[in-house]
Amino acid sequence: MTTDHFIMTDGERIPIVYTAKSGARNIILRPKIAPVRELHVSIPRLTPVSRARVFIEEKRRWLERIFARAPQKVKLRDGDTINIFGEEYLILHSAGDINAEQKYIAVGGSPEFFERRLRDKIKEMFLIRVKEILKPVPQALRPSRIVVRDTTSRWGSCSSTGTISLSYRLAFAPPDIMKYVIMHELAHRKHMDHSPKFWGLLGQLYGPGVERAKQWLSKNGQTLHRYF
Repeated sequence: MTTDHFIMTDGERIPIVYTAKSGARNIILRPKIAPVRELHVSIPRLTPVSRARVFIEEKRRWLERIFARAPQKVKLRDGDTINIFGEEYLILHSAGDINAEQKYIAVGGSPEFFERRLRDKIKEMFLIRVKEILKPVPQALRPSRIVVRDTTSRWGSCSSTGTISLSYRLAFAPPDIMKYVIMHELAHRKHMDHSPKFWGLLGQLYGPGVERAKQWLSKNGQTLHRYF
């Protein structure tokens, strides 16, 4: 239950969610940056919240660093522009009068649902783009099913049944990074591990630059959560 706030040096108030767990021996801090910014704190059942608060202060520099690196949410409005799939799009509440040469995304409905409908539209566009990227892939490696998700801990996954799950937030990444994650999951269709054979197959599917793509995601992945 949220009963407190972690107050950043810049004044931002981040809700603290305390959870008492039986059997736990230590206080565990889990800063969350998406879909909302919160600090989750697990404490042993008989440990007072005041002790957890002291521990939070002891870890203040670490927490400040994590939340400072994570992007603040950017609220999107009619007439703003966003970059998806490596291209700039104008976002509109309705098509209206626009420059036909400019790429745009138009969504309707009530203004309070503008961002939700925009997010749903980007998910649709993302799935279409994924299917285009899959076209040259050998049939044996193609997924049996594609699931579009909004995950915070991983960009993609591959099940033993051949289903690949992908975070639609890859739409905000450079196209080659999106392709890297897709090919990474397809390589798991044959090798459900990260063995040398897996990396070899990934290199064949993706081409040169695998290590660069990994590093980009490690360094810039948090920026893909700046919207919605």
